[in-house]
Amino acid sequence: MNGSLLRQKLHAGERVYGTLIVSDSPRWPAVVNNLGLDFVFIDTEHATLDRSQAAWMCQTYAALGLAPVVRIPSPDPYQACMALDGGAQGIIVPYTETPEQVRQISGAVHLRPLKGTREQDALAGRIKLEASLADYLENYNKNNLLIVNIESVPAMKALEDILAVPGLDAVLVGPHDLTTNLGIPEQYQHPAYIAAVDEIIQKARTRGIGAGVHAIYPFASEHELRWAKMGANLIIHQGDLITFRYAMRSALDEIKQALGDQPKAGASEGVNI
Repeated sequence: MNGSLLRQKLHAGERVYGTLIVSDSPRWPAVVNNLGLDFVFIDTEHATLDRSQAAWMCQTYAALGLAPVVRIPSPDPYQACMALDGGAQGIIVPYTETPEQVRQISGAVHLRPLKGTREQDALAGRIKLEASLADYLENYNKNNLLIVNIESVPAMKALEDILAVPGLDAVLVGPHDLTTNLGIPEQYQHPAYIAAVDEIIQKARTRGIGAGVHAIYPFASEHELRWAKMGANLIIHQGDLITFRYAMRSALDEIKQALGDQPKAGASEGVNI
């Protein structure tokens, strides 16, 4: 699947499946390619991936038919362009709180390589681009999609305006940051968190915008099913580092308990990305 098809499916309400990948092992793409995914979520916000590493990962996964979607470090249109230059077919924007942030990244995603005053005038509707240029930019960026993280109370308050920005394809809830911003850090069963995600999913899908939650906690599957039944169609389940941590801890604790050894403290600590 490429970015263009991914975008079409999100707007059509069809479900697409991905997972977080932070390992740059050259053996990893072959493993990931057998998971039945539509895309991979490559994180450069929290993971220690540099521009070169992210670029080869994008090129490799794209060659395997898995659309590479990159989360940039901050809501910066220039960082979005850098990721797209490296082969990303989608951009995830972290901690987005205003429609203007979305508008600027949308310009980078859909009008690249146009920048500067002409881009700003086009985004503001002050000028109409020449037909030949408009056609060129549409074709040049046809595989690009835009996803924004909704991770705070201010973002929720501005959600209707954010969803109205042209060029937005999906919103993605970041559970760790959202619970923290709500004042209930890592309390993923808390009614306030559940209600907040319900609201985000419902508003996005009503507007025909894709929506999902990055399921990072151990019992997230039950929540994924809940929100999928409500219309969530951007399914990002766990991640390579997260899954390894949970599976290895569980297996080792089981062996230790069977042998009468005490599991080490810290078994409840999570991996938050």
